[in-house]
Amino acid sequence: MSNSDNFFEKQRAASIQNRSRLCVGLDPDPRRLPDGVDLKDFLFSIVDATSDLVASYKPNAAFFEREGVAGYRLLQELIEMIPEHIPVILDAKRGDIGHTAAAYAEAVFDFMKADAITVNPYLGTDSIKPFLDRSEKGVFILCKTSNASAGEFQDLLVGDENIPLYLRVAELANEWNEHSNVGLVVGATYPDEAARIRATAPNLQFLVPGVGAQAGDLAAVIDASIDGNGEGFVINSSRGILYAWETGEAGDPGCAPGGWQDAAREAANHARIEILNAVDSRNNG
Repeated sequence: MSNSDNFFEKQRAASIQNRSRLCVGLDPDPRRLPDGVDLKDFLFSIVDATSDLVASYKPNAAFFEREGVAGYRLLQELIEMIPEHIPVILDAKRGDIGHTAAAYAEAVFDFMKADAITVNPYLGTDSIKPFLDRSEKGVFILCKTSNASAGEFQDLLVGDENIPLYLRVAELANEWNEHSNVGLVVGATYPDEAARIRATAPNLQFLVPGVGAQAGDLAAVIDASIDGNGEGFVINSSRGILYAWETGEAGDPGCAPGGWQDAAREAANHARIEILNAVDSRNNG
């Protein structure tokens, strides 16, 4: 396997080509689609409108699973239609005992053809090893998530060092990174914790949700997440891009036929530029 076959190399190449550190989350809600537009047309049009602005896409499995068999089929079709050079992270948060995890890995990587997955490390090493063993695939481990109650478990002090559990996860992630295919999910809503995680895991890439709808501080989390090479993260935005058309007023692109595409593209480009400007400001400040 060459380095170019590794998920993180693929994402970095897309990032350079598109001048972007943006990951667009694909979380389709049938109640928030434009009138007369079905899920497939909506999602395909979002990808068509933004594929030159992103470093990766992140479909969330739950929003497809709730549609039953048709949803699984749509997820597979969506992954297949995304341009080959843009990697796909399936946000599935899998985590189960070894042989079950192996089945999940086959489903995600061999059947769905995703390039990476999010996993829950609560069951320990054997629960994520089947994913880690796929050296060409990315494995993003939940570390410090963006939701309000994340600290109920993640902030508990553990071990002889009496450190927060999320830092122990980061330490283990370093050990698990034998194939250079491990990253961490680090929420934008906790920039101070992100800085501690970066100090513990200086070489791991962060997948950063929580900007936009969850009101994370973009500049603060970039300052905390960026690595020694000025890289090391992608920022995920989902609802703020998918449903940008909802905020359109009369005469705005979101109100025109097909205008959701223009609105999504405008929102994605705005997010892309905002991230780049924050990086430049941080590096030149």
